[in-house]
Parts: sequence; C-alpha cells; structure tokens
Amino acid sequence: MQSFFDSLSKRPGVCFVILAMMMAIPSPSMAQTDLTTFEVPFLTLRNNTGSDDAGDLFGGARSGLSAGECQVRALDFGNLAPLADSAPSFIQEEFLDVDQVRLSEPADLLDEIEASATAGEPAIYVHGYFIDFEKGCRRAVLLQNNANLGGRFLWFSWPSDGAIAYYTHDEADLYWSVPDLADAIIELERRFGSGVDVVGHSLGARGVVLALYDVANRHPNIRLDEIVLLAADMDFEIFKRFLPRISPIVNRITVYVTSDDEPLELSAQLHGYARLGEGGNDVASLEGVEVIDVSELRTGSPTGHLYHIYSGSVGDDLNQLLNDGTGAAERRNLMQNGPNSWLLLQSDQVD
Repeated sequence: MQSFFDSLSKRPGVCFVILAMMMAIPSPSMAQTDLTTFEVPFLTLRNNTGSDDAGDLFGGARSGLSAGECQVRALDFGNLAPLADSAPSFIQEEFLDVDQVRLSEPADLLDEIEASATAGEPAIYVHGYFIDFEKGCRRAVLLQNNANLGGRFLWFSWPSDGAIAYYTHDEADLYWSVPDLADAIIELERRFGSGVDVVGHSLGARGVVLALYDVANRHPNIRLDEIVLLAADMDFEIFKRFLPRISPIVNRITVYVTSDDEPLELSAQLHGYARLGEGGNDVASLEGVEVIDVSELRTGSPTGHLYHIYSGSVGDDLNQLLNDGTGAAERRNLMQNGPNSWLLLQSDQVD
C-alpha cells in the first residue's frame, strides 16, 4: 500500500478525486485488486539519464537512436479500487505508473517484433508536444489498448521537453527528429512490406507528414498502408501542398478533426493559420483523404485534444480502420456529411 501512496504523491489530481469520493466505497472484487501490466516497445531519440526511476530513464535532450520496452502497471488501489472505475477517464490515466524499462538495440527490437508479429504489420505511433518519457509511456499504453493494437504497436518517442512553456523547443526537436523517423518508416517497410501503418498525434502528426515527404523523395516506389493524423497540429494549407507528394506512397490517409480542440485553437492563434486537426476547414479540397469529425462525441477529454486515448468510440473507429482495413464508408457509427468527410457518432446516436 505504501507504493500506492508514493505513486500518488506525484499526482495531485488523483488525490483530489480520492478525497472527494472516499465516503462511498463499496467492497472491491478480486479483479479490482489484481495488478495489470502492459508493455510498449519503443524507439527513442531521447538521452539516457541513467536514472533509477524507470519513468525518468530518458530525458528531453537530443541523442542517438535507442530502443526498448516500457512496462506500465495499473496502480494497486486495494480497498480504494472502485475509485479507479468511477473516476473520469482523464483522471484514470494518472492511475498508470511506469514500472520498468528494458533496453535493447534498435535492430534487436525490430527483430523481436518481426519474430512475434502474429497480429499483423506494425503500426508506428508518434506522440505530440508536452510529452516527457514517463507520460509518453502511459499514453502509448492507453492508445494501444483503446485501438486494440497490442502485438503490433511501436512507439516513436522524439525528445519533447515535457514542459508546457517549451512549445518552440519541441517544434525544433521534432524537426531535428524527422530524418530518423523517416529512416524508421523505411526500415519497417523493408522488413514487413506494404502493410505498415503510421499514426501521429498533434505535433507528432506534423512530424509524420514531414517524414513521409522525406520518404517519398528518397524512395518513391515504397508503399505504406494506413496513415492516421489525430488532432494534427499542422498548417492546413501546408498539408494540402504536401499531399500530392505523399499520397502516391500510401494506401489511405485519414485525418481526425474536431471543432472543440483548445490546444489547436491556441496553436492557430500562435501561427496565424488554421490547423489541420481543427473543424471547419475546406476538407473537400483534400483529394483522396478521409476526414473524420469527432465534434459530436462525448470524448472524455477536457481540452478536446486527447480523444484518441479517452474516447472508446474513437478507439473503436481506429480499431476498424487499422486492424480491419475498413474505409470510412463501411465503418459503423459514421455518418457522411461531405464528399470525403464523416461525423463519428456515439453508438446511442445512431439509428
């Protein structure tokens, strides 16, 4: 129980929820007190700090490519376990803790993924701004679970500082990371063929587009499968200009947007141009792109920016797209509202 409280000491939001709800705690079941662990393989360009704390093993400085697997466990709540089930989804994220990190050489990690690839070709995921290594591990687990990508998930972690005031630093570090991300995509396609998927969130989605532009220039005959851009923090018109260069090397590009994304609204004000992940853009001009608008969903994300990890409806849609290869016209809970755009609805909103 002491380790439980040690973990909570870093998470004041969780402490607030516990204090607010302690007076109504039913008896926990055995399932509620069992520890659950998750593993996520990763490639990273972060510096190894040498820390004994697994969550702090990698920092925010630039470094050469490293690899490994982070193990994330759900906190053992004991008699407080029912709180985890009833807390909001954005608080439940704080109930995860990075338990340990196993390091390996990048080539050895890809060998392991190749040898155990029973769930299909890998989906490489690139995170966004304001993500340190510890938070990135936890959120990678949440996406892996929400989209049912276990067994084929690979997290690419570039050296974000994990500090909210360091947006421009993160932009610079993202650009610095693009060649290595492009190399990773090329190597995955070489090993696994044309079934490789590439997923990017927020600033990471910008990195994905830039890396694909690089890949297309260097290897115009390469072929990738699904490209998914979630809450993309990228200039809409710049994406439109890049699109003809990257479309020939991919099977399909899917862009998720919402009109309620507060971080993207701030980014649009900072840059002076609309973001790709915002609702209201002229998406009909994006030839060959399928656009999914999640504005009608109860996403569970207070800022509207993290629907990919908090919304079960988005997770279900990503599962259909990435695991079944199903286009928007055939996926459940989607209502077409434009030539290449669909509204994603809660299941109880669908007739």
